[in-house]
Amino acid sequence: MTEKVKLIQGRMRAAQDRQAKYTNIRRRPLIFEKGDRVFLKISHFHGTIRVGKKGKLSPRFIGPFEILERVCDLAYRLALRLALSGVHDVFHVSMLRKYYPDPSHVLPPDEVELDQTLSYIERPIQILDRKDKQLRNKLIPLIKVQWNRHGVEEATWELEDKMRQKYPELFK
Repeated sequence: MTEKVKLIQGRMRAAQDRQAKYTNIRRRPLIFEKGDRVFLKISHFHGTIRVGKKGKLSPRFIGPFEILERVCDLAYRLALRLALSGVHDVFHVSMLRKYYPDPSHVLPPDEVELDQTLSYIERPIQILDRKDKQLRNKLIPLIKVQWNRHGVEEATWELEDKMRQKYPELFK
């Protein structure tokens, strides 16, 4: 019985080593110095629907912020603005991206209302278009919705009945 347990443990250890080797090849170390500038990753939500799945609405970053100190190997303390005073100032390296100066990709956090989890809720602004999707024996009404903080080119098609339930003010 103990021989089988040792055999299974050995195989599991070998599998973990193979997986770790594969992962470590793709991993690149991110090391920042005091005074470096970084972007901070934030989460986006359409109501309660996660938006990160869609390429055109992929996760964005705010900032840049200055690194005040390195807390440990994988955590850094940032100099946050007053608008983010309710957010803890120490972040894991996975939430940071190196800042390369370019004014076109800076999103000031003052324009975005963030909560304690660095998330914000998207609200629909207007309905741009309507269409009916015909399935075999069913007709599904869809509407094209423009969301706040996004242009017309980033509008999404949503189910009309769900949008009526969530946002009745949009249909007035």
